[in-house]
Amino acid sequence: MMDNLAVVLHAQDDLRMENVALPVAGPGEVLLQMQSVGICGSDVHYWTHGRIGDFVVRAPMVLGHEASGIVCGIGEGTNTSLQVGDRVAIEPGVPCRACEFCKVGRYNLCPGMQFCATPPVHGSLCRFYKHAADFCFKIPDEVSFDEAALLEPLSVAVHACRRGGVSMGSKVLICGAGPIGLVNLLVAKAAGASAVVMIDLNEARLATAMAMGCDHVLNASAYATPTLVADAVRASLGGEMPNVTIECSGAESSLKNAIYSTKSGGCVVCVGMGRPENSLPLLEAACREVDIRGIFRYVNCYPTALELIASKKVDVKPLITHRVPLADAVRAFEITKNMTDNAIKVIIDCGGSSS
Repeated sequence: MMDNLAVVLHAQDDLRMENVALPVAGPGEVLLQMQSVGICGSDVHYWTHGRIGDFVVRAPMVLGHEASGIVCGIGEGTNTSLQVGDRVAIEPGVPCRACEFCKVGRYNLCPGMQFCATPPVHGSLCRFYKHAADFCFKIPDEVSFDEAALLEPLSVAVHACRRGGVSMGSKVLICGAGPIGLVNLLVAKAAGASAVVMIDLNEARLATAMAMGCDHVLNASAYATPTLVADAVRASLGGEMPNVTIECSGAESSLKNAIYSTKSGGCVVCVGMGRPENSLPLLEAACREVDIRGIFRYVNCYPTALELIASKKVDVKPLITHRVPLADAVRAFEITKNMTDNAIKVIIDCGGSSS
């Protein structure tokens, strides 16, 4: 019998490497031999806190949802164009396909969504994993397994830029230069943004943003109030204000910066997940008609994200700072949590692939 080594979270601060049952693909599913799985901030948060909002780890759960693999089995009766041996990227959320949100194409809002590594659903950080065939996307030979795993965070950015209306000539402010902020930088540039400003507290992350094509960076610690931040953003754009701001940290102070810094009639897209409630300058937003829009994961974005990588319009490889074998996955989580050696994205190699 084949081993199925997995990264299993038992409870807060209790992360273990252990063998789990080998899955069997049923109707509509494929069995996958996993290759590359990225560690997301949500994986680390479940490990260190045991919950995210109302999603609480109450039983052992396999982590991981940024993933790619190889089809090694097809469930009986599955209607799919996929074949054994196909290399695929895995969109981790599988909706019910029948509710009102699914029927109008907004399946990310489906109340019956089954999302990898969101309690009680197991994730994909293991050697073998089964998934809905229609949420696996075949990848061309020129796209590596690592790049395919990063389609997941890249899809978040595609959805955020769509929600914000980023287009040719847009001036964009991105608050937070972590992995999600950086993929938003890449997508905004690919969408035609003429200038992107990024703001963060971490100088190393800001330096990475500049190396990846950001036009201007600001360290938020240099400015005492949101209005001073807004003045600095305006100055960096030659006296103009961004018409789209993408907030990726979830911090209350950053949300305030976003509202004050956005042009009248513009849009703030809330991507970062912070506290359930925040004190925000809503009158400032209302009087200047600054729209505030949320996003929840992504919807119908994987094909676009895949095309961006395959066409070389976007290069996610600079985000990958560490690759760790599955057997050392606990160390990989420590690297991510502590941002060891300025870690941005840590990839776990589940199948012995080179990339």
